[in-house]
Amino acid sequence: MNTFTIRTAVLAVTLAFSGATLAADMSKVDYKAGKDRISADYKSAKKSCDSYSGNAGDICVAQAKGNEKVALAELEAGYKPSEKSRYDVGIAKADAAYDLAKEKCDDLSGNAKDVCVKEAKAAETAAKADAKARMKTADARATARETSTEARSEASQKGADARQDARADKSDAQYSVAREKCDAYSGDTKDSCLDKAKLSFGK
Repeated sequence: MNTFTIRTAVLAVTLAFSGATLAADMSKVDYKAGKDRISADYKSAKKSCDSYSGNAGDICVAQAKGNEKVALAELEAGYKPSEKSRYDVGIAKADAAYDLAKEKCDDLSGNAKDVCVKEAKAAETAAKADAKARMKTADARATARETSTEARSEASQKGADARQDARADKSDAQYSVAREKCDAYSGDTKDSCLDKAKLSFGK
């Protein structure tokens, strides 16, 4: 699977239940109705997977489960809005997209499959790193609004550190993909490929 296909899988999961996020003043009745609707949608989607066979069926089920996971997280964020619940939505989307992309990788074999899985993992790592950085930055800003100038400066630094950590996580994941691609070669060609990967990612 190429990067475009993985991004397509991520987008499919991300957008599938984008309408599930409701207003912050959601009532308990609305919340329960939302959960019931999500459950019904999942059962319907999963049942439709019975018409597929082999890996196509596995992909269909992964899509259905991912949509349910994201929809429930978005519903929770609408019912109890917070930086943590918004973070949980980001994690749910990352997990769902990874599970779907990984199933799609099963259509491949050998090094192509290994690279596909690494790319899927790298996309998941990047999405989770971004979600974590957003939450830490938001928390730091909230703290800054309530405290002194010195504390605001410290909060700003924490936000910068969080973004730096996210960049490092993404770089490590992409380096892992580059190394996996080198396994398609042997001898001097593979060594050269690995050297280029190390140079590109500062390893």
